[in-house]
Amino acid sequence: MKHHLTTSAPLNGSHKDRKTEPLWMKLTGIIFGSVLAAIGLELFLMPHGIVVGGITGLSAIFALSTELRLGLFLFLLNLPFIVLQRKYSGNSVSLLTFFGVLIISLGTFLLHPFPALLNEPLAAALLGGLSLGFGIGLALRFGSYLDSAEKAVSNLPFTRWITPEGLVMLFNCLVLIIAGFHFGFEQAIYSVTAYLLAYESIKLCLSGFRFYNQVQIESYHCAHIQEALFHYLNRKAEFIKQNSLDGEPDQIQLKCHRWEVSRLKAIVLNCDPDSEILILP
Repeated sequence: MKHHLTTSAPLNGSHKDRKTEPLWMKLTGIIFGSVLAAIGLELFLMPHGIVVGGITGLSAIFALSTELRLGLFLFLLNLPFIVLQRKYSGNSVSLLTFFGVLIISLGTFLLHPFPALLNEPLAAALLGGLSLGFGIGLALRFGSYLDSAEKAVSNLPFTRWITPEGLVMLFNCLVLIIAGFHFGFEQAIYSVTAYLLAYESIKLCLSGFRFYNQVQIESYHCAHIQEALFHYLNRKAEFIKQNSLDGEPDQIQLKCHRWEVSRLKAIVLNCDPDSEILILP
């Protein structure tokens, strides 16, 4: 059986239309985001050998394993994906991405001689993950993908056995596993902590710092789902379409904290694997 899950605020871009914003505003936002991400990398994470996922994490592994600078690997490893992105997304997106990657690469070069701001690795993982995540999220809101692999991969053809999101998650996990084997278990814990904080920070930045989402659920078993959501989440869902005469499924809607979304999905799909879940901003 199949279920459908859609969201109007994906991680690969902002839910707001930013095409009408002036170029200077986009460039300013990308610069601030790229510099903030560079600060998180060079002044918090890299001095403690803390690695996150994606091309950024892979670049960090190469930089920590050699005497070459992080900025060099950030630029070189992102470049092929920027070229691939240009093929599917056009010149404007690829140019903004190139600009963001160039700024974060230069930023890490300039910040490399400075000492770490914190000596405690756990605190560095926390603040570094937040700084990196908000920086990437801010750049994304203005059209630049500082980790260009995710956007480029999302345009490739996939089968039902693997989705772009699944491939990106698999790659991120692989990077974290490699970092764990290379730098040790303790560093792996710090790396996972920083990665999770960065991931949540990106989502928070893209959602406009909203902690609650509207959720719409379409199912033939909405009454059962409504009861389960109230029992397990203490969330009351209201019918917006009920007892349809045309044979279509009913619909319910509720407000859910963004940290409860994963649990909500599990509850709904346990009641009806064929239900459709729509996450609204």
